[in-house]
Amino acid sequence: MAGLRLTFLGTGTSMGVPTLGCDCRVCRSPDPRDHRLRPSVLLEYNGHAVVIDTSPDFRQQALRAGLKRVDAVLYTHSHADHILGLDDLRPFNLKQGDIPLYANRATQEMLRRAFPYVFGQATRHSSVPNVDLQEINGPFELFGRRILPLPVAHGEMEVLGFRVGRAAYLTDFSAIPDAVKKELRGLDLLVLDALRDRPHPNHSTVENSVALVRELAPRRAYFTHIAHDLAHEETNRRLPAGVELAYDGLAAEVED
Repeated sequence: MAGLRLTFLGTGTSMGVPTLGCDCRVCRSPDPRDHRLRPSVLLEYNGHAVVIDTSPDFRQQALRAGLKRVDAVLYTHSHADHILGLDDLRPFNLKQGDIPLYANRATQEMLRRAFPYVFGQATRHSSVPNVDLQEINGPFELFGRRILPLPVAHGEMEVLGFRVGRAAYLTDFSAIPDAVKKELRGLDLLVLDALRDRPHPNHSTVENSVALVRELAPRRAYFTHIAHDLAHEETNRRLPAGVELAYDGLAAEVED
C-alpha cells in the first residue's frame, strides 16, 4: 500500500498567530513559521484528500495548499476553531457532489446547531454545503485505510485524535488515557498539542508533550496548536532530537 502524506494547514491556537491586538515579539516576527492559522491538517493517500477539521481559515488554507478536492472531513471536536470553515466546502461540492463528514455524536449535534441552514429543512435560496454526516463510534475504513479514533481529554471534554497507519494526530488535549497510549507507541509520525510552556487546564504544554514523546517513542514528532508564547526557531533549539514545532505548510511523508 502506498504511503500517506500529512500537510499542516494550520498550527495555531483558536486566536491564531499573529493574535489580534497583540504586539508581542512572536506576533511581530518576520519568520513565516511564526504565522499560524487555526488548527487543521490534510491527509493524502490512495489518491484521496481527507481533511481533519475545517477551521475558520479553511478557505485560505485550501488555496495555499492548492487543494483541488476534499473527499472527506474528520472532526476532532466541536469548538469554533475546528468547525467554522465548513461553509467553504461549497466549491468542492460543485465539482464532486456530497462530502462525508465524520464526527462523534456531540460534534454532530453542535454542527447542526451552528449550521441550521445546512442541516435544516428550510427552503434553500442559495448554495449550501452538501454534506453527509457519518457518526464515529469506533474504527472505520475510509478509502482503503483503517481510521482509528482516539478519545482523549480536553479539560473536561472528550475529543478525538486519529491514527491512520503509522501516523497519529492529536490536537487539543490535556491528558491521554493509557488505553490510547497503547495505540501510539512506536509510530513513524506523532503530532501532539503543545500550546505553550505555562500550564493550561485544557491543553498539553511543551514539557508534557516532550515527556509523551519519550514515553511513546515515535520515529519523529511534531507539535501543533501553538500559541504566540513560542517562537519557532528559538523553541526548536531546545527540543530533543526528532521533535520539532510544526509550521503552516509543512508536509511529512509517512511510509507503511
